[in-house]
Amino acid sequence: MHIIKMLSLYAIPAAVLIILGIGAWRDVKVFDMFVEGAKDGIETVIKILPPLVGLMAAVAVFRASGALDLLIYAAKPVTNFFGIPSEVLPLVFMRPISGSASLALVTDIIRKYGADSFIGRVVSTMMGSTETVFYTITVYFGSVGVKNIRYTLLAALIAEGVSVIVSVWICTLLFGR
Repeated sequence: MHIIKMLSLYAIPAAVLIILGIGAWRDVKVFDMFVEGAKDGIETVIKILPPLVGLMAAVAVFRASGALDLLIYAAKPVTNFFGIPSEVLPLVFMRPISGSASLALVTDIIRKYGADSFIGRVVSTMMGSTETVFYTITVYFGSVGVKNIRYTLLAALIAEGVSVIVSVWICTLLFGR
């Protein structure tokens, strides 16, 4: 444990020194490269800001309109077939859309059912094994100007569904209901 603590304490300073050392050895103007990279980063943020604002507004409208509750009600027969508890369904539907909304839902669920409950373990496992698909696609595809996402969304949503089912399955296998 002491070795891991020492590694984590010195990892970032060591990485910075290594980068500076290699830059000096190769005669690269490291600070100028850093400034250029920071400039590119700011340009990327400016490019993806409009799609991100749109996504955040859509999430707020989705939750406030009651559409999430309607979606949960409609999906119960399918999720019951896979053994997904109805208490985790809000997370199942919000996680692909918004990380912050998902974190708020997980906090509420854990506060209500407890961290060591089956529900608490399932939502914790889901948070760690699923992704904010729409946010990620918006950021990465938007930053390079890709408009046609082709099969990326389908593949990501299939992976998301598999992650949800496997999260419930693993928690059931390890902890029981």
